[in-house]
Amino acid sequence: MTLSIAAVIIGRNEGARLERCLASLSGQGVRLIYVDSGSTDSSVAAARAAGAEVVELDTVTPFTAARARSAGMAALAGDMPDAVQFVDGDCAVVPGWITAGAEALQGDPELGLVTGWRSELYPERSVYNALCDHEWHRPAGEITACGGDMMVRATAFEGVGGFDPRVIAAEDDEFCTRLRKAGWRLVRLPLAMTRHDADMMRFGQWWQRAVRSGHGFAQVGDLHPEYFMRERRRVRLYGAVLPVLALLGLIFWPLLPMVLAVYALSYLRTAQGLRREGMAPRRALHHAVFLTLSKFPNLIGMLTYHLRKRRGRAMRIIEYK
Repeated sequence: MTLSIAAVIIGRNEGARLERCLASLSGQGVRLIYVDSGSTDSSVAAARAAGAEVVELDTVTPFTAARARSAGMAALAGDMPDAVQFVDGDCAVVPGWITAGAEALQGDPELGLVTGWRSELYPERSVYNALCDHEWHRPAGEITACGGDMMVRATAFEGVGGFDPRVIAAEDDEFCTRLRKAGWRLVRLPLAMTRHDADMMRFGQWWQRAVRSGHGFAQVGDLHPEYFMRERRRVRLYGAVLPVLALLGLIFWPLLPMVLAVYALSYLRTAQGLRREGMAPRRALHHAVFLTLSKFPNLIGMLTYHLRKRRGRAMRIIEYK
């Protein structure tokens, strides 16, 4: 018996990217649910024209990807499939992935989730797109977490209560953590799954995305202290402690060259790590600049989360495009 599959697509002003996403899922025998987070373009009309059922989120509650995905699952409640493919509206699903994912879940009842490889459509257009493309390259096999493109067994999703709508970034990591704690296995298949269009052409977009990542480090780390532990420590060290020591170095001069040496060593180690992963030398040196610099916007994101929590404010999304 073949598993029944539905697809939950989430988006906000994705335009042509959403049309590409919908087209990639047509003719595959999957029920399409599109959840829109306040788009002002033609996204809703495009989804309906493609035969998707549309859920439009109200504007009273803050938008989050987690809230949108949960709303998509709620729309399936009356006729729940065996598994759901979650996909962001700026991604296109690779032909053959739906069948491969369904077969993997059907063949192993302990699997709660399967994912595959995501890649960038246009990594050559900007260094920021290229950074995303490198970020997506992860080994196949047993995993602890994955990004938002995933095929999830419906019983596993319901068993852990789905996504936490309060988590505005790294909500997929948080969801995966609860799945693992519930005893489900998570696997990345050695197959292409989706093609992503980051469309990041400006430094400001990259910076905002890094701020959002820092918010995720802090919020998910608050919910699961053992998760993102290394990332939080590195942000605190390179984004806060060392800059303070550098300022003190203006008074006690030996501190300043010591701090600069630590940053230089971190940069070189990052570049060497990229080289070991197969990246060309010049590109590795270029990418290492941004990976080293990212600790500062990460810190802003972490502080933003803690300030919001302290003041009891809503966790609103941080958009980069």
